[in-house]
Amino acid sequence: MSEQRHAALGIHAIEGVDDSELMKRRQILRRTRWIALVVLVLLALGAGRTMLSRMANAKALEAGATEQAKQFVKTTLPKVGAAGQTLALPGTLQGYVQAPIAARASGYLKRWTKDIGARVEKGELLAEIETPEIAEQLLQAVAAREQSSASLSLANSTVDRWESLRKKDAVSQQELDERRSGVVQARANVAAAEANVQRLRQLDAFKRVSAPFAGVITKRNVDVGDLIDAGSSGRALFVLTQTDPLRVYVNVPQTYSQIIKTGQTVIVTQAELRGQSFKGTVARTAGAIDTATRTMQVEIALPNPDGTLLPGAYVQVALPMAASTVLRVPTNTLLFRADGSRVALVDGNGRISLRKVQIGRNLGEEIELLDGIAPTDRLVLNPTDSLSDGDVVALGATVSASQAKIAP
Repeated sequence: MSEQRHAALGIHAIEGVDDSELMKRRQILRRTRWIALVVLVLLALGAGRTMLSRMANAKALEAGATEQAKQFVKTTLPKVGAAGQTLALPGTLQGYVQAPIAARASGYLKRWTKDIGARVEKGELLAEIETPEIAEQLLQAVAAREQSSASLSLANSTVDRWESLRKKDAVSQQELDERRSGVVQARANVAAAEANVQRLRQLDAFKRVSAPFAGVITKRNVDVGDLIDAGSSGRALFVLTQTDPLRVYVNVPQTYSQIIKTGQTVIVTQAELRGQSFKGTVARTAGAIDTATRTMQVEIALPNPDGTLLPGAYVQVALPMAASTVLRVPTNTLLFRADGSRVALVDGNGRISLRKVQIGRNLGEEIELLDGIAPTDRLVLNPTDSLSDGDVVALGATVSASQAKIAP
């Protein structure tokens, strides 16, 4: 560039520097500016990218926190009790007739003829007792009866003679009446002696212990040579049990007492007899509630012709229950608060409403609710203690009643 141009532009040339050097400096300065501009643009882009990334991460974190804060719940619907429901209660088998066989005569056991497990018929000999004292008493009573008979014969002959004398007026009427009174007294003595003989003979017959009814010997408590005491105060020689039919006694809670009727068919099962069930019949009920246990005793007659069931065994008795219109829900829907039992209902918007309910019969895995819910209400399964009115929850799948019983 010429000096004239510099002068025209008001720019004075740098002394000692030629135009080529000046051009190079200008190019370097221009490149430096471009590089700085590019760096600034890159820094701005990096800063913008960082801000956008942080904003996206913040939104994702907020969304994740919101998602984590949601309570996901499973729900179920109430159901109406169907027919065919049963009430299972424990019971113990007993012989229809079960009696301890005691002795009526004292003595020593001479022999026994039946052992445990033996089936006997009515009147069959079970044991024999040695009773020497009774035998001696019987002989003495027979002798006393003979003495009384002899006295009666003498009194009769005496009266006959005194009546002949009275006809001749040889004796007074008073003396004759005295002799007649002696006859009456002698007859009474003979009758008393005869009654004593019969008593001792019957007592002597008790030395043979026989079965009062057909059944099975379930216990034998004596052996040969044992001293036997007569009466209920002494120990029983045997225990005899009638095994067909059997009795089952169950105690039905007061809640179910109204549904038990005489003649109902029940099912009896025993854990050791898998796959087998036995039909029995409600024979009678106590007709009253025991104030100590609030239960009613029920007697069930159970046929046992094959002897499969054993007296004393523990069994389960399934009593039929009539169909109910009361709503049932799983027990894991209940919340127990200080103001009573409640359930958590969920509306269409996922909002919680705690409803107070009245509990009826407890059926194990299910429970009856007498009031507080409708058939269309959705109930929360396994509600947490932190649930309160107005909470918003995320609804999961609605499970059936059978699945709700085992829902985690």
